Amino acid sequence: MEPNIRKIVTYKEVITSDGGRAATPPLVLFAAAAVIENPWVGRGFVEDLMPEIRAFGPKLGQMLTDEMLALGGSSDAIEAIGKASMAGLDGEMEHASAIIHTVNYGNALRKAVGGKAYLGFTNTRGPANTQINIPLMDKNDTGRRSHYLTVQMHIPDAPNSNELIVAFGGSVGGRPHHRIGDRYSDLAALGADLDNPAGV
Repeated sequence: MEPNIRKIVTYKEVITSDGGRAATPPLVLFAAAAVIENPWVGRGFVEDLMPEIRAFGPKLGQMLTDEMLALGGSSDAIEAIGKASMAGLDGEMEHASAIIHTVNYGNALRKAVGGKAYLGFTNTRGPANTQINIPLMDKNDTGRRSHYLTVQMHIPDAPNSNELIVAFGGSVGGRPHHRIGDRYSDLAALGADLDNPAGV
């Protein structure tokens, strides 16, 4: 069983200044997305999504990981990662979630860049040209706020109503002039338990 891929789309931006100050080094944000036929559209309510999840997740994950490594320059250069999906209007929210929320999808990128943290994500539904937001976090430290970033992209002719978009996003650094501290310093100042910040 193979995903029916209509096209692969890549995105890259290089931010050389922010807030009126030069970004040294520049911040590079990038993404790789696959536009595929939604395998569940037209079949009514499909109870078992797992055959396609198991078949498509690893293949799409590895294919997009290869694109991400090329965009980022090397596995070591990529510091923050995330993932996103979007279903066309004939699809379900569950279809948008299905392929990217299998470990076999996200682990391809996480392993390739030597990451330990989970990948932030969005899963949405919309017509062609809807903005895709891919939230990023440090690949090893989810509390490192400097690397809370979002890659924003859109594909003018996707998704069609019977398609899915699955994507990875990444960066080679954090925000150019980050100065809001990190999650750990805030929790310490509050006297909160770092492992249980809600206190419940």
